[in-house]
Amino acid sequence: MPGLVPDTMLGGDLSTPSSPPDHARFLARRTTSPQGPAPLPTREQILAFIDESTVKVGKREIAQAFNLKGQDRVALRKMLREIEEEGAIERGRGGLSPAGRLPPVVLADIRSRDRDGEFLAFPASWEAERGKPPTIVLASPRGGRKPKRPMPGIGDRALIRVEPEPGDPTRYTGRVIKVIGKNKADVVGVFRAGAQGGRVEPVEKRAQGREILIPPGEEGEARDGDLVSVSVERETRFGPPRGRVRERLGSLGSEKAVSLIALHLHNIPHVFPADALAEADAVKPAGLKGREDWRDLPLLTIDPPDAKDHDDAVFAEPDPDPANPGGFRITVAIADVAAYVRPGSALDREALQRGNSVYFPDRVVPMLPERISNDLCSLREGEDRPALAVRIVIAADGVKRSHSVHRVMMRSRAKLAYAQAQAAIDGYPDERTGPILEGVLRPLWAAYGALKVARDKRGPLALDLPERKVLLTPQGSVDRVIVPERLDAHRLIEEFMIQANVAAAETLESARQPLVYRVHDEPALEKMRALGEVLASVGIKLPKEGALRPALFNRILGAVAETEHATFINEVVLRSQAQAVYAAENLGHFGLNLRRYAHFTSPIRRYADLIVHRALIGACRLGKDGLSADVSVAELERIGEQISGAERRAMAAERETIDRLIAHHLAAHVGASFTGQIAGVTRAGLFVKLDETGADGFVPVSTIGADYYRHEEARHALVGERSGETYRLGDRVEVKLVEAAAVAGALRFELLSEGCSGGAGGRGGKGAVRGRKQGPRGRPAGIRTGGTRHRGSRR
Repeated sequence: MPGLVPDTMLGGDLSTPSSPPDHARFLARRTTSPQGPAPLPTREQILAFIDESTVKVGKREIAQAFNLKGQDRVALRKMLREIEEEGAIERGRGGLSPAGRLPPVVLADIRSRDRDGEFLAFPASWEAERGKPPTIVLASPRGGRKPKRPMPGIGDRALIRVEPEPGDPTRYTGRVIKVIGKNKADVVGVFRAGAQGGRVEPVEKRAQGREILIPPGEEGEARDGDLVSVSVERETRFGPPRGRVRERLGSLGSEKAVSLIALHLHNIPHVFPADALAEADAVKPAGLKGREDWRDLPLLTIDPPDAKDHDDAVFAEPDPDPANPGGFRITVAIADVAAYVRPGSALDREALQRGNSVYFPDRVVPMLPERISNDLCSLREGEDRPALAVRIVIAADGVKRSHSVHRVMMRSRAKLAYAQAQAAIDGYPDERTGPILEGVLRPLWAAYGALKVARDKRGPLALDLPERKVLLTPQGSVDRVIVPERLDAHRLIEEFMIQANVAAAETLESARQPLVYRVHDEPALEKMRALGEVLASVGIKLPKEGALRPALFNRILGAVAETEHATFINEVVLRSQAQAVYAAENLGHFGLNLRRYAHFTSPIRRYADLIVHRALIGACRLGKDGLSADVSVAELERIGEQISGAERRAMAAERETIDRLIAHHLAAHVGASFTGQIAGVTRAGLFVKLDETGADGFVPVSTIGADYYRHEEARHALVGERSGETYRLGDRVEVKLVEAAAVAGALRFELLSEGCSGGAGGRGGKGAVRGRKQGPRGRPAGIRTGGTRHRGSRR
């Protein structure tokens, strides 16, 4: 059944130059008037400012440049949204930039060399949904003179002035202005021992096929098959670079170690510094002083069976108020992490740097040390634990009547798994759920029934996308890939947490307390146009007028629910959505169809929730460890940007690890056939998602039939020139696995299915590409892959 899309799916802390843009030139363009404030800048002035700026540009920078305050900033936000919807500008990690191209100066990472020996760089900030990042070819120093500055090398991050290459919007010529970090990011790869020295195969897909030679004596402690970090010591214009093993990161002898690659590639902190561990060890359990005693309230936790920390507990009962017949009082209690992690402490600094916990099939990289996350702040059954609680009163139709915030001491009555709680409600209680079935569990489900009425009326975005989970054997190899059943127990906890998050945001807004919101903007105009084209390819018309609401997407999803296109359309609707982020400015949450929303329910694993807890403690006068009264909106905005980046970093690492695990698993099945669906169509070939595992692989166009294939972008199809044979987005196909690159997480397929009849094609235009039949022994056309979908968070 359809469910709410996790907002982590809707849509690192990167260094940027610190010097501000020259605002004076732009301030001079505004006219002043003795009758009132200066008018807003024109569309052309805004575009010129974005185009000419050499640093990150956002709404705040534009407002400062044109001296906008108060309501002018609100009008500016609307104007920027309109310009973005027109397709004139794009929003990415690096702020706003002219649509379709890089800004004149960009922060980029130097990753490899081309065949001519020139360095190739890629933008350090690039949203994955924008497609493949553009390539920057670094020009050699002019005149053969020795450069005054240090020469850049592979692994460096540099500030580069770029110019687009004529006729190719995906390539730029660049000149290094400044090297920001010399070999800041060492190359991570797999060491292959040789007779003398060895070689390292980089694990990044962009660097595949570009090996680094390790001379004798430079292998360090690396053994054959180890994951290593390599610094490039000497490079030549032609031939492979030479390097030195800086660190042995671990053995890749089993699939269980694959997450090591993602940790090091994405620079995810995974070892706690000594001062943070010392602080955690010195913490003493919080007492009852300053708290309400709720230890007799039968709160309980409902989590996955393998959960190690429990940060939320729930309870519901009929509202005793006779003025609210059929209503309920709902209590959501959340671990009081703020009682132990104080602002500015070593624990706090490390938690902010990590931003969130990262979840891999074989391990968890926690935001906080286990002494905090799995002990003092885990709401263990039968043990006293400090908590921040929200009590919500709802009517019989699920509409909220009131809410209040409390700082309490609680004691969990029971620790249940989702399936265990659901089984009790379905008539199969066990020795743990039987005694609390009537007094605790049934009131919870009754309250959820009321909330569901209100939720259905609100109409949040409801996507039906199965979440695949990789299960490992005790030895660390892939056992199987499953789609866990989605139960009402999951939906109950999800809806209770949403209500608590809304209550937290409303409380802080009413107290005029700045906070970090969880915001999800409506889809951009360009994405809606692309969605309309995809829908048209399967015979669905996207309305061109009317307000953009989640109900529009829900009607589309309902129309395809029982068709062969259901999964594919759910995927493309998801891709059309904006990225949910953390921000100090409230833009609302489009996907949930809520005007205000903040993350409050998982402070053990998300720094945003810890900030909201501190804000509530201060606003509600619940203690002296709340958010500082002098914290600025600008500071919260900076924190929001940092933790949004950390969230994207975690999502990419988790997704790539799943890709590598499944590729490792499928490597033993090269030559086998699979069924799947075409999930992407490009001029270079087809991306196919397998049914059983959800893995994505690539079919090069050169292996498709004995024909010339033309990429028809509007139809999202490859069409044979002579035969008219057509392969479209969403088509069901059978493929044979030809190659599996486990370290890169990449798969290459060969099509076994014939395309549908699309009518004879005419003469090919510039997009025509020749295809040829080629068996698995043929020369690989290169391995490319999409990615499996991030599993998302229940919150």
